[in-house]
Amino acid sequence: MVAKFFHDTYKKRDSAETLIDAALGKVVLTDDSPTANGGSEDIRITVAVHGGKGSIRQGIIRKLVVRFELADGLHIYGAPVPEGMVATEVTVKGPPGFATQDAEMPPTERLHLDMLDTDLGVWSGTVDIVVPFYAKGELASETRPLDADEILIEVQVRYQACTDSECLLPQKETFTLNLPMDVIDVPGLGLHKGHGQREGSYSSAPALRRLMFRKIRQNPLSLPKYLWKNMRLERAARKRLRQRG
Repeated sequence: MVAKFFHDTYKKRDSAETLIDAALGKVVLTDDSPTANGGSEDIRITVAVHGGKGSIRQGIIRKLVVRFELADGLHIYGAPVPEGMVATEVTVKGPPGFATQDAEMPPTERLHLDMLDTDLGVWSGTVDIVVPFYAKGELASETRPLDADEILIEVQVRYQACTDSECLLPQKETFTLNLPMDVIDVPGLGLHKGHGQREGSYSSAPALRRLMFRKIRQNPLSLPKYLWKNMRLERAARKRLRQRG
């Protein structure tokens, strides 16, 4: 199997678990993942953060996995569905700087409803819906200390399970997960030091000078914009610390 991953910034990188999943062709949840459970005897729902023991680090994309385990004869729907029916939907919310990407859903199977004379996309058995997420600068940065040791995220799951002849009532469940925050490995550079990150002994100053020269040559306003943004994020972080204290 060959898989390629592309991102628009160095601050979004795939975790080792994502590469392993691509090789295996499936998501393997581990016992050390932050997890919440719900559903019923016939519709078991597991919500878990996959990778890094659920930790959030600047620059790493993690995966929130919503796993349905459906009893034989039951299915749930993918969008779109006719009026009056409910498609499966996952919504994830977190604090400022917690960013999500589009949900990754497996291919559906075709189900023909004779009474409506229409085809619908359904899932049965074990179904994984994956929502990738990462931390923006408001939540975690290599140039300032972490604001908190952990954050709380809310996961809302909406679905409707049916058999080939009847449908159960639509359901909406809300789960909460506490996710630990983690520092990152940084080079020995002034703007990285003293923030509680894992500081390396190697210097990236020559590479930074080349990067800044290239950026300034392309856009002379990029440096003052960067400095202003960094100052604004630091002020916001200090304000949040004062409010909590």
